[in-house]
Amino acid sequence: MKDAAPISIQLKDYRQPDFWIPEVELDFHLFEDKTVVRSLLHLKRNESLKTPNAPLVLVGEKLKLLGVVLNGRALKEGDEYAVTETTLTVFELPGSDPKLQVVVEIDPKSNLSCEGLYQTAGTFCTQCEAESFRRITYFLDRPDVMATYTVRIEADKAKYPVLLSNGNPTGRKDLPEGRHEATWHDPHKKPCYLFALVAGDLGVLEDTFRTRSGRDVKLQIYARRHLLDRCQHAMDSLKWSMKWDEDTYGLEYDLDLFMIFCAEEFNMGAMENKGLNVFNASYVLANNETATDT
Repeated sequence: MKDAAPISIQLKDYRQPDFWIPEVELDFHLFEDKTVVRSLLHLKRNESLKTPNAPLVLVGEKLKLLGVVLNGRALKEGDEYAVTETTLTVFELPGSDPKLQVVVEIDPKSNLSCEGLYQTAGTFCTQCEAESFRRITYFLDRPDVMATYTVRIEADKAKYPVLLSNGNPTGRKDLPEGRHEATWHDPHKKPCYLFALVAGDLGVLEDTFRTRSGRDVKLQIYARRHLLDRCQHAMDSLKWSMKWDEDTYGLEYDLDLFMIFCAEEFNMGAMENKGLNVFNASYVLANNETATDT
């Protein structure tokens, strides 16, 4: 079956959304056969459009909807919301700052598209550019919707000891039945295509970079352990590029941690997710003893 013909999106047709989402809270429960995602969207009606009665229309793909809660109250399908293969529409949202929780189930292990949340060599990984965040949860999946993100990830500790997302780590603890959790917060607003999550049994190469203001930033490159001896070139390149940004543009990195994950299955060369870059391993790993580049 062929994919649908691409649809051109013209700048002249641009229209702001009826709602903004300035803050997002995501809760991931990772299992071998499924992942449950709870998203809490802090919505704000776009007053400039003067559409007080407009419904909220979120997009989603390959999602199993488990529940919709508005301001703490469960909604009824049909009466208060409608769901199709690609949209979730909430008919009425009271006030200017409603909070909507959406619970979905997805299947990363069977996701062979390398879009949204999937597994590569036993590791959970995301790729959300350009419109694949909608494969993780229902959302306004468009680049003009900018939000801060707080992310909680829960998984089996033995199988997935490393739990990563954008921003700075804010907490980590063990849970019953051999599970554990990690929480992350990115205080800087970003579009959803820059969201990232990685969970797996990984090795790490660590270093630090001292910024022009004298602040030390921790640098981490994650990969499967047998690949770590090929990560030093990437670490050196990262430090050179951070210094070049400062020297050339006066831009200083604004988080406490910069991470890179080397994905062995990735549908792009790299993805510039804020604070957690994901690189195609074939383009980032190198060893001076075996590389043919001069």
